[in-house]
Amino acid sequence: MKALKIAVLTLMAISVVALAGAYTIQTDNKGEPQMSLDGGKSGPVPFPHLAHQTALGDCSICHELFPQQAGAIAALKASGELAKKQVMNKHCTKCHKLMKKEGQKTGPTTCKACHVKD
Repeated sequence: MKALKIAVLTLMAISVVALAGAYTIQTDNKGEPQMSLDGGKSGPVPFPHLAHQTALGDCSICHELFPQQAGAIAALKASGELAKKQVMNKHCTKCHKLMKKEGQKTGPTTCKACHVKD
Protein backbone atom coordinates (compact mmCIF):
# COMPACT_ATOMS: atom_id res chain seq x y z
CA MET A 1 0.00 0.00 0.00
CA LYS A 2 2.85 2.37 0.87
CA ALA A 3 4.49 1.68 -2.53
CA LEU A 4 1.23 2.51 -4.33
CA LYS A 5 0.93 5.79 -2.41
CA ILE A 6 4.52 6.72 -3.34
CA ALA A 7 3.89 5.82 -7.00
CA VAL A 8 0.71 7.94 -7.14
CA LEU A 9 2.41 10.92 -5.49
CA THR A 10 5.37 10.59 -7.85
CA LEU A 11 3.08 10.53 -10.90
CA MET A 12 1.20 13.56 -9.60
CA ALA A 13 4.46 15.46 -9.10
CA ILE A 14 5.63 14.57 -12.61
CA SER A 15 2.27 15.70 -14.03
CA VAL A 16 2.49 19.06 -12.26
CA VAL A 17 6.03 19.64 -13.54
CA ALA A 18 5.04 18.63 -17.09
CA LEU A 19 2.01 20.94 -17.10
CA ALA A 20 4.05 23.83 -15.72
CA GLY A 21 6.67 23.26 -18.41
CA ALA A 22 4.06 23.18 -21.16
CA TYR A 23 2.50 26.40 -19.86
CA THR A 24 5.90 28.10 -19.71
CA ILE A 25 6.72 27.10 -23.27
CA GLN A 26 3.36 28.38 -24.48
CA THR A 27 3.59 31.74 -22.70
CA ASP A 28 7.29 32.33 -23.47
CA ASN A 29 6.76 32.40 -27.27
CA LYS A 30 6.93 36.17 -27.39
CA GLY A 31 9.51 36.68 -30.11
CA GLU A 32 12.32 39.20 -30.17
CA PRO A 33 11.91 42.45 -28.20
CA GLN A 34 13.11 44.51 -31.21
CA MET A 35 12.70 43.54 -34.87
CA SER A 36 13.36 44.97 -38.31
CA LEU A 37 10.56 44.40 -40.81
CA ASP A 38 10.98 44.47 -44.58
CA GLY A 39 9.48 47.75 -45.72
CA GLY A 40 10.06 47.14 -49.42
CA LYS A 41 11.33 50.04 -51.53
CA SER A 42 10.69 52.46 -48.70
CA GLY A 43 13.31 50.87 -46.48
CA PRO A 44 13.26 48.69 -43.38
CA VAL A 45 10.84 49.32 -40.53
CA PRO A 46 12.29 49.12 -37.02
CA PHE A 47 9.61 47.43 -34.92
CA PRO A 48 9.58 47.68 -31.10
CA HIS A 49 7.88 44.31 -30.54
CA LEU A 50 8.18 44.34 -26.73
CA ALA A 51 6.68 47.84 -26.54
CA HIS A 52 3.65 46.62 -28.52
CA GLN A 53 3.29 43.55 -26.30
CA THR A 54 3.41 45.74 -23.20
CA ALA A 55 0.98 48.37 -24.53
CA LEU A 56 -1.56 45.99 -26.07
CA GLY A 57 -1.32 42.96 -23.81
CA ASP A 58 -3.02 40.74 -26.41
CA CYS A 59 -0.95 39.17 -29.19
CA SER A 60 -4.05 38.37 -31.27
CA ILE A 61 -4.63 42.08 -31.94
CA CYS A 62 -1.80 41.96 -34.48
CA HIS A 63 -1.40 38.24 -34.97
CA GLU A 64 -4.93 37.78 -36.28
CA LEU A 65 -3.37 38.67 -39.65
CA PHE A 66 -0.30 36.44 -39.50
CA PRO A 67 1.08 33.61 -37.34
CA GLN A 68 3.53 34.16 -34.49
CA GLN A 69 6.66 32.98 -36.29
CA ALA A 70 9.70 34.66 -37.77
CA GLY A 71 9.30 35.50 -41.45
CA ALA A 72 5.51 35.05 -41.43
CA ILE A 73 4.72 38.45 -42.99
CA ALA A 74 7.27 38.01 -45.80
CA ALA A 75 6.05 34.47 -46.52
CA LEU A 76 2.39 35.56 -46.68
CA LYS A 77 3.29 38.48 -48.97
CA ALA A 78 5.28 36.16 -51.25
CA SER A 79 2.37 33.71 -51.49
CA GLY A 80 -0.11 36.52 -52.21
CA GLU A 81 -2.16 35.82 -49.07
CA LEU A 82 -1.20 39.20 -47.66
CA ALA A 83 -1.09 42.42 -49.69
CA LYS A 84 2.19 44.39 -49.58
CA LYS A 85 0.86 47.26 -47.48
CA GLN A 86 -1.93 45.39 -45.71
CA VAL A 87 -0.23 45.06 -42.35
CA MET A 88 1.49 48.41 -41.92
CA ASN A 89 -0.87 50.75 -43.75
CA LYS A 90 -4.20 49.16 -42.92
CA HIS A 91 -3.48 47.74 -39.48
CA CYS A 92 -0.58 49.53 -37.76
CA THR A 93 -1.25 53.12 -38.79
CA LYS A 94 -4.99 52.64 -38.28
CA CYS A 95 -4.36 51.61 -34.67
CA HIS A 96 -1.80 54.38 -34.10
CA LYS A 97 -4.15 57.05 -35.50
CA LEU A 98 -7.05 55.80 -33.38
CA MET A 99 -4.90 55.88 -30.24
CA LYS A 100 -3.67 59.39 -31.12
CA LYS A 101 -7.26 60.56 -31.65
CA GLU A 102 -8.16 59.19 -28.21
CA GLY A 103 -5.25 61.13 -26.69
CA GLN A 104 -3.18 58.04 -25.92
CA LYS A 105 0.58 57.77 -26.32
CA THR A 106 1.23 55.96 -29.60
CA GLY A 107 3.71 55.23 -32.34
CA PRO A 108 4.24 56.95 -35.70
CA THR A 109 1.30 57.76 -37.97
CA THR A 110 3.18 58.62 -41.17
CA CYS A 111 5.14 56.47 -43.63
CA LYS A 112 8.47 58.28 -43.25
CA ALA A 113 8.33 58.04 -39.48
CA CYS A 114 8.62 54.24 -39.74
CA HIS A 115 10.48 53.57 -42.98
CA VAL A 116 14.20 54.28 -42.70
CA LYS A 117 16.07 54.60 -46.00
CA ASP A 118 19.69 53.48 -45.98
